[in-house]
Amino acid sequence: MPNESAANLRGEFLLRFRSLLGAAAAFAVLFLSGCATKPQLPVALNAEAVKGPGTRIGVAMTPLPKIDTHFPGAGCLLCIAAASVANSSLTAHTKTLGYEDLKQLKATVAELIRKRGAEPIIISDGIDLRAYADRTVPEGASQARKDFSSMQKKYGVDKLLLIDLQVIGFERTYSSYFPTSDPKAVVRGSASLIDLKTHVLDWYSPLSVMRASDGAWDEPPKYPGLSNAYFQVIELGKDEVVKPFMP
Repeated sequence: MPNESAANLRGEFLLRFRSLLGAAAAFAVLFLSGCATKPQLPVALNAEAVKGPGTRIGVAMTPLPKIDTHFPGAGCLLCIAAASVANSSLTAHTKTLGYEDLKQLKATVAELIRKRGAEPIIISDGIDLRAYADRTVPEGASQARKDFSSMQKKYGVDKLLLIDLQVIGFERTYSSYFPTSDPKAVVRGSASLIDLKTHVLDWYSPLSVMRASDGAWDEPPKYPGLSNAYFQVIELGKDEVVKPFMP
């Protein structure tokens, strides 16, 4: 029985290690590409873009990411493994959490767009950004960096409201093997409104919401303080997407 438990633990560790290795590789790609292009600055909502009764706006989301723990700063492979082991109880709890109302976010925004006078079209497909070609955007221009023009014909829409959530869960910063912060609940991503004829951004909002536990965080197995922080960042993230469209 002990041998079986040890084998299960090793198997779970290897799976987690491979997952973190893949995440580290993906981060490296994003970091290197980020060195070549400046991040898009926020763009306030162009109210006229959602007023016209003849304007059809596709409302879409990328697939929701896995709810998980993240350890930025644990740069080497052994550092990642050590951080994973040290936070394994929190990671196990993280897997029990749900997306709350995030799956209904498209419907919520669509109804607000309808009230403003435009015609929302909810796109049920999860938008895989890798399927769309990169665009060359002039320095400082507020334009989409992916070519979404095919969506105009595919879905019969003039504009695209795209919600792209990339990180959901908990983040704990590290310096190599050593934690430099307590874990915090986090939601990161962006939301944008894109004119499909010109790719001009009629709205762009980077999302980065973090919250620490109000009290002690290290209370396994249910981590009530961190769990409460998690539910708060979900609500705050939703608010950042919804508020610009509210009357």
